Amino acid sequence: MSNANATVIAILYSLIFIFTILYLSCNSFVTIVRSFFNFIFGINMVENSHKRKRTASDDHNQTVSLRGLINANWQKLLASNLLMDHKEEKHAPKEQYTGKFRRNRKTEQKINKSKDLQPTVRKFETLNLEPDQADGHEDDIALNDRKQAKNKITKFIAMDCEMVGIGYDGNDHMLARVSLVNKFGDCIYDKFVKPREEVKDYRTIVSGIRKEDLINGEDFSIVQKEVADVIRGKILVGHSLKNDLNVLFLSHPKRNIRDTSKYKPFKKITKGSTPSLKRLAKEILSIDIQHGEHSSVEDARAAMQLYRTVSKKWEAGLSDRRGYKKINE
Repeated sequence: MSNANATVIAILYSLIFIFTILYLSCNSFVTIVRSFFNFIFGINMVENSHKRKRTASDDHNQTVSLRGLINANWQKLLASNLLMDHKEEKHAPKEQYTGKFRRNRKTEQKINKSKDLQPTVRKFETLNLEPDQADGHEDDIALNDRKQAKNKITKFIAMDCEMVGIGYDGNDHMLARVSLVNKFGDCIYDKFVKPREEVKDYRTIVSGIRKEDLINGEDFSIVQKEVADVIRGKILVGHSLKNDLNVLFLSHPKRNIRDTSKYKPFKKITKGSTPSLKRLAKEILSIDIQHGEHSSVEDARAAMQLYRTVSKKWEAGLSDRRGYKKINE
């Protein structure tokens, strides 16, 4: 038994010795290989964390600088394109009117010469607007076809909206009614809108809106699409149109907006402050509106008539600012 134990112990020591020799040999081999790569290729196989952070920071700075260069190049390209578009628009040939439209314009001028023009400011009990003989803009429909033009869409559309209060305290606005009239004051669109949220304040004293009006109203999405289709490509007239477009969630090209609340000659009446539609109608049109409950149809008609009283000067001012004038026949 003693000889057997001695043999086992001898084998164990031999194995330990062999494994120790292998470990030392492997460790030496790895050290030699690492030193070889460092000497030949200059590669540090164990890169510390500080170097990694510094390298990442350098890469980031290079990316940011490159991105700034790209943005600058894009800005130069866009600026050059806009300048070219502006030059092309400025040198575009002036529009010449021919054909049927030219004949209608000459007929209208003959009518104007044969009749004494009535004063622009007229007092009338209702807003049943008639064509303004002093208006110098082209109409989509000839003057002689006024009877056929009733309730038709014209180039100029006036819009007004009535709103109700929503939100915690009822101070937020939601569309309740929208009305559109054409250049002659004919109502071409007038609808109530179903509420999309709980109404806190119907504002009936001012808006004229009641709960039963909205119950049978049209869905907002339908009204929004219909209004957008009507005013697309038209000159939109109104008073504080920004508020009306906001509740409709619509936009309109600035060059096609005629807002009577922002027209500078009208602001002289209130010494520079924004005039109310009621004040303008009283001072310029000599009519009283908005007694008690408002009517969006009545307000839209008043805005259209206000525009038509000064449309010639208004459009001439816009033409001068844009650098061109239309040909008046």
